[in-house]
Amino acid sequence: MKKQILVIDDDVSLRRVVEFTLEQAGYQVLSAGTGDEGLELFKRHRPPLVITDVQMPGMSGYEVLEKIKALESDTLVMLITAFSSVEKAVEAIKLGAYDYVTKPFSRDQLVLAVAKAFEYRGLRRENLQLKSALEDKGGHEIIGNSSAMKRLLQRVEKVAASQASVLLSGESGTGKEVVARALHRGSECANGPFVAVNCAAIPKDLIESELFGHIKGSFTGAVKDRQGKFSLANGGTLFLDEIGELPLELQPKILRALQEQEFEPVGGVTESVEVRVIAATNRDLEVEMEEGRFREDLYYRLAVVPLPLPPLRERDGDIPLLLNFFMRKHEASSNVVIDSEVVDKLKGYAWPGNVREMENVVEQMLILRQDDRLRIDDLPARISRKHSAVNGVLNLPDEGYSLEDLEQEAVIQALQRCNWNKSKAAEFLRIPRHTLLYRLEKYDIHKS
Repeated sequence: MKKQILVIDDDVSLRRVVEFTLEQAGYQVLSAGTGDEGLELFKRHRPPLVITDVQMPGMSGYEVLEKIKALESDTLVMLITAFSSVEKAVEAIKLGAYDYVTKPFSRDQLVLAVAKAFEYRGLRRENLQLKSALEDKGGHEIIGNSSAMKRLLQRVEKVAASQASVLLSGESGTGKEVVARALHRGSECANGPFVAVNCAAIPKDLIESELFGHIKGSFTGAVKDRQGKFSLANGGTLFLDEIGELPLELQPKILRALQEQEFEPVGGVTESVEVRVIAATNRDLEVEMEEGRFREDLYYRLAVVPLPLPPLRERDGDIPLLLNFFMRKHEASSNVVIDSEVVDKLKGYAWPGNVREMENVVEQMLILRQDDRLRIDDLPARISRKHSAVNGVLNLPDEGYSLEDLEQEAVIQALQRCNWNKSKAAEFLRIPRHTLLYRLEKYDIHKS
């Protein structure tokens, strides 16, 4: 993808020379003859670098600098100035301009200044990403060696390199954002931003503004321009968590943004972006479609590659790995040891909250422990207490029975009882429909 530059200058001949020089150097150039025109182009395309003349009729270069920085502080603004106004240009740098070039300048000087600007921008992004990674303390790793996780990791590795939209499905706490970040790290846009949005956490009347931004005065309370998440994610990945909570009336606008890679801020003009979208849900979107709460066309646009995440109870072999990882993450002393009974209890627990619940349990145990040995007594009561079977439906043979065979048999019986209606079978088994679909794939169960 070519790097984009906006050139603003009222001198037509100079503007054309600058435009030609930069295009020959491999950049994509947008050009405008006035500050107002340039500002409109900036709102639509959000280029990472703006080159503007200082002295122009109407809006000056200093005003352009101020307005662009208010819209997007990350944008670099380079001023073209005459020798007599160098002092003012230096003052403008203190106010946020990246650099200035003085007239007259050679083509080589211009190309070198632009190359340095993009190099500076790249180094600044790398620095921010490194800082973010250090703050995460390794909290975005995919941990697991079970067969279910190996299959998932293989698919993540294959899908990451493409620009295809991905739909992550699974129960709450299975690590959908962790997988989304892994997909971002393995993609072509890994050096771009990763922007996460929880659609369920935003009030219904604010979600359009949150995703697409708004222009000052477009509605009551819009006291200044606001950049939306699609703009912030330009050149990178936008992660839409809990996509099933998205209001039906907003779904066509999301669909257009995915299809055309452009959108309109509230009260504004069309903007172009280049964003990869990864969505996640713990709802069964096929049921949501059947009941008219989710658009079919949006579902198929999001689920170019569907990735179901296994719940923790189906990967109990990963529990010792996760246990060690969370202990390191929460800075447990190397002297802390764990009784084998504790590990057995953790492996036998159903984990309704999945990996997120397990992390909370480990952190709680480390805080409340009596000494450097984690015992059964340090476990939360819901895990440590023994359950007695009441009104049991099982009569297991003395020689033992495979849990996987038991689960497979329960799934088949539920489907047969419900005439192979998957939604009713999932309801009968008291599990989400996508969890049932995952087991059908896992055990290769077909109606025939």
